Amino acid sequence: MKKITTTALASSLLVWAITGTQVFAHAGQKKEVQIKTQQLTEGIYVLFGQGGNIGLSVGEDGAYIIDDQFAPLTEKIDAAIDAITKEPVKYVINTHWHGDHTGGNENFGKQGSTIVAHDNVYKRMSTRQEMKAFNRIVEAAPKMAQPQVTYQKEMSLKLNNDKMRIIHVANAHTDGDSLVFFEQDNVLHMGDCYFNIGYPFIDIGSGGSISGYISALEKGLMLANEETQIIPGHGPMATKQQMSAYVAMLKDIRNQVAELKAEGKSLEEVVAAKPSAKYDEKNGKAFIKPAQIVTAIYKSL
Repeated sequence: MKKITTTALASSLLVWAITGTQVFAHAGQKKEVQIKTQQLTEGIYVLFGQGGNIGLSVGEDGAYIIDDQFAPLTEKIDAAIDAITKEPVKYVINTHWHGDHTGGNENFGKQGSTIVAHDNVYKRMSTRQEMKAFNRIVEAAPKMAQPQVTYQKEMSLKLNNDKMRIIHVANAHTDGDSLVFFEQDNVLHMGDCYFNIGYPFIDIGSGGSISGYISALEKGLMLANEETQIIPGHGPMATKQQMSAYVAMLKDIRNQVAELKAEGKSLEEVVAAKPSAKYDEKNGKAFIKPAQIVTAIYKSL
């Protein structure tokens, strides 16, 4: 489909609550949140709001979305979709299990949407989880919110005159991450395997790792070309060149941390050495701070 040039929208909001330590804000959303829509191609859109960026496909086969942010935002998300198409959302594809990407599952499920995700997303959403990084317990999601269709390595949906590939990337942000690639429209949704706002959150407790995260980004680069429009999990739209630079940064930091760890340096010593220093000004001011990305890399090596 023909690419539509539009002015890039501002970075989507990633909200965090402070309760002794920083924790993932899976609830308590603010009423003033607005859902902003950007058209990418004739039938593909991205919705920015609060939580993970939402991909939207519309066409003769109806509407389907990638991720659905927080439950209190479903009404606003529905309104934004209704402004584009009156077709109901038939499918919701979850890129991973975190609540800022799956919080609206139950609401969409009640509307008749089929939830699709990797097997490990179902396993985590159907059981009690502990997020040690934030000292939080996440109870099992209601059955209506859990994926009804799951896959192991790759699956595809041939809808709206496109082939959408859903590809598992192992042990990256979590153990259940999916990249979603619209082949004909040349749009790639990276989920949280790409944070276009700064350093990534690597959820080690959910099976994530720095090497898997880098491999996921490299898989995305293999799928993309210079014309591919890339939807990150958080932040504004990106290009292959931008994502390539992001991979190079993470490789550099990982290699430095690995060398220091191989020398027998403790975590505290490695953090004090500031191996991410030259990237901190640009990438260390969002949610994940320099000491946190270095710690995550050290622990996952």
